Amino acid sequence: MARPKGATALRPLRGRDPLGLRRALAGWLLPALVGAMALLAALAIAGAAGAGRLAERWEQAAAGQVIVQVPPAQAEAALARLRALPGVAEATVVAEDRLRALLAPWLGEVPGLPLPVMIELRLVERAEEAALREAAAAIPGAQVERRGEAVTQALRVAEGVRGLAFVLLGIIAAVAVALVAVATRAGLAARRETIEILHELGARDADIAGRFAARLALLCAAGALGGLAVALPALWLLAEAAIPVALSRPAAASDLPWAALALLPPAAAGIGWLTARLAVGAWLRRLP
Repeated sequence: MARPKGATALRPLRGRDPLGLRRALAGWLLPALVGAMALLAALAIAGAAGAGRLAERWEQAAAGQVIVQVPPAQAEAALARLRALPGVAEATVVAEDRLRALLAPWLGEVPGLPLPVMIELRLVERAEEAALREAAAAIPGAQVERRGEAVTQALRVAEGVRGLAFVLLGIIAAVAVALVAVATRAGLAARRETIEILHELGARDADIAGRFAARLALLCAAGALGGLAVALPALWLLAEAAIPVALSRPAAASDLPWAALALLPPAAAGIGWLTARLAVGAWLRRLP
């Protein structure tokens, strides 16, 4: 970059705030907007973590389990044959009371309704489930429940929720970059004369860009901390309401994705620093 003849050497900026950025970038709007985006990002992170944990529970519950429906007259013979199949660790008849309790929300209390016999198979590790299903289906009158298809659909829904959460995080990051770029341009416009004078006196471009980057990084980090402080109580309330239903146990502090949430303020600061650095550098290169 060309310098006037009077500037014989590049020199670092001196002083705590030589560009007056505390006045030029002193508004509350940018931290407030970053805080709102951090709140949305925290909800997206928690949603992705919750969907992943629920999908893992569904997969574990479905793994190694097969349900076989047989006519009551064939129950004892079918149970003996199923227990003899290789790969079956345990075969038990589902209690009739449990079946009626499961059907009650749809059929109501119907004591005289005849029910088939349901045999639950628990498989040993590395058992070939497809072969066991074929062997169980070969028993006269037996029907094998296709639980795997339902679980597959549920897993697809969970993966879709996780994917949507990651897309939302990407959109939030893009909006944050745009906001920091606008704030940087506003700061450059407010301090244009000061920057041009220091530039002509030989101030280093890296120092000017670094001052802007540090100020924007601080504002973004402060906003993200505020948004995270608001998000944590809300996430805990959601966890207390959802986890007992989804995982059949009380909520615990370890249920929140603390590591990912802790990355929000550093990520916001990094976005602010890099965006401001690039924007100021591009602006300085256009100066004569």
